[in-house]
Amino acid sequence: MALHLIKLAVGIEDVAQLRKVQKERRRERGRSVFYTRHMPRRREEILDGGSIYWVIKGYIRVRQRILGFIPVVEDDGERYCLVRYDPKAVETMWQPKRAFQGWRYLLPKDAPADRPARAATEDKLPDAMAEELRALGLL
Repeated sequence: MALHLIKLAVGIEDVAQLRKVQKERRRERGRSVFYTRHMPRRREEILDGGSIYWVIKGYIRVRQRILGFIPVVEDDGERYCLVRYDPKAVETMWQPKRAFQGWRYLLPKDAPADRPARAATEDKLPDAMAEELRALGLL
């Protein structure tokens, strides 16, 4: 069973902005990657179909499939890891998530479901209204 990662999308307001920022970074870096200080110890489980779930404004809103991990050692000996991900962003059902630092493992049972395909074509509530309705337990 695949294991997932979860990470805050700091400074991102919505999924459209995440896509735009990632597109710009892909153009700069030549690939879809984000940096992290530590290589996940459970990377084999993650590479068995795992995704990175992005927390935007206090809610898990979107995921992207993880494609690989690239260890990097700088000339000064500093080590970090590049996490390669699929540029295709799949919106999920919104799930509240408190802030945390770095990334965390996310078990499949705790991951939100993908948003139904039909939901993307329906009239969408403004994010602020949808967030307030979710906080009240009405959505």
